[in-house]
Amino acid sequence: MEGIIVKGVGGLYTVKVEDKYYSCKARGKFRFNKYTPMVGDRVEIKLEKNDSAVIEKIYDRTSELIRPFVSNITQAFVVFTLKNPDINLDLLNRFLVLCEYNSLKINLCLNKMDLVDKEEYSEIFNMLESTGYDILYLNAKNGVGIEKIKEKLKNNISVFCGPSGVGKSTILNGIIGKEHMETGEISEKLKRGKHTTRHAELIDFEGGFLVDTPGFSSISTDFIEKEELKECFPEFNEFMGECKFSNCMHFKEPGCVIKEKVDQGKIHKYRYEFYIRLLQELQNLRRY
Repeated sequence: MEGIIVKGVGGLYTVKVEDKYYSCKARGKFRFNKYTPMVGDRVEIKLEKNDSAVIEKIYDRTSELIRPFVSNITQAFVVFTLKNPDINLDLLNRFLVLCEYNSLKINLCLNKMDLVDKEEYSEIFNMLESTGYDILYLNAKNGVGIEKIKEKLKNNISVFCGPSGVGKSTILNGIIGKEHMETGEISEKLKRGKHTTRHAELIDFEGGFLVDTPGFSSISTDFIEKEELKECFPEFNEFMGECKFSNCMHFKEPGCVIKEKVDQGKIHKYRYEFYIRLLQELQNLRRY
């Protein structure tokens, strides 16, 4: 029987096959080959005695996120706030790079917009809009923007990611119409979102799946090759192939069109500076 892994905890995997759920273990061959089943995997399972089941086969993955440990995602909702907590632009841009690297459709969600004076954050808005991503302005606590998210969910496996405290669980609760996870009243009083989410899990929703993930304050992009990094900045794509050198890294090379576009204001300066910082990080890592 073919199904999809919707949850995995301690070596036990919950697999959905049509409208039924099965608790499964993985064959030892996967552990031997160091190929661990992931939430989101399309798998073949075999029923055994006492209604137990085993995972016999893992089908090829179309995408693979390491943190959260989820496969076959088609789109990401990257959730941040400008205030409470204050936005961390470095972390936000790392999320965007990671999603681009995995070829995910990106929806940037700015929550708690009722707390924000747009004029005060105009430069940040300009930077975010320069990326070309779809931006959704939310006040999830009052349901503002939830319907726009729902319209994008059908027939997708969608991951909701972002740091702690930005309201991911509130958004998910608004989407599915019930408390899907314990949100932690005490933590809310402390103005921090220390939700009880500890693992990635697929939530069935109208022909697709949602993925809630733990909130975290840092993510790794160390596995990206420095030559691949420029492909993770969609605003560069329009000018690809116009530089003097075909292998231009858009750093110190002469005749770089990307640097010219930054000077002309056609590529946002912050985004370019972030690209250079990340490029230098990757170059330094490869020296050791």
